[in-house]
Amino acid sequence: MTEGLARLWDLVRSLPADLLHWVQAFAQTPHGGWALFWIAFAESSFFPIPPDALLIPLCFAEPSRALEFAALCSIGSVLGGVGGYGIGYFGGRPVLKRFFDSERVRAVESYYERYNAWATGIAGLTPIPYKLFTISGGAFAVDFKIFLLASAVARSLRFFAVAVLIRIFGEAAKPFVVEHFGLLTVAFVILLVAGFLVVGRGVRRAGRAPRASKR
Repeated sequence: MTEGLARLWDLVRSLPADLLHWVQAFAQTPHGGWALFWIAFAESSFFPIPPDALLIPLCFAEPSRALEFAALCSIGSVLGGVGGYGIGYFGGRPVLKRFFDSERVRAVESYYERYNAWATGIAGLTPIPYKLFTISGGAFAVDFKIFLLASAVARSLRFFAVAVLIRIFGEAAKPFVVEHFGLLTVAFVILLVAGFLVVGRGVRRAGRAPRASKR
């Protein structure tokens, strides 16, 4: 059975172009929204095509529903991230070693050693697949509550930012979104990190306040 799953995984990885066309074709069907949800769910743990490949054409096809699509994409991605966390938590490092090269695993581990579960929030800044962060989060047993919060904030920020641009500017936003999506992602991560710093300072100040009052 393990050998069969391995062959299936190798087949999936060898057909990214075909999978991309298959994903994007859902934008022309009445089931595009639910397809987006399940693709976002699967991408957070095993599927190789990011949900942006379907989110963007869906938003351009129906700008009035852009925020709805972003919500479906965000919810699916976060729930899928929980699934990825579970895979890592119960499957451990053998799962990581089987599906990801050791160099990437070490890189993600260093992120988690430095930032704990907040590393999940800045995953978009790196070329490392998001699924590797979710599975690693479980394998390294990082704080689940922070992991869940970081996933929700980061993924929502990413997907809603694209949806809002398309919702406001429509077709006029297409060149910018398509050509500068990488820059948008970096900008989202910078905002996310800034937000984490603000929250972190607030928590530290709140922790010092009771001690100060006791004096």
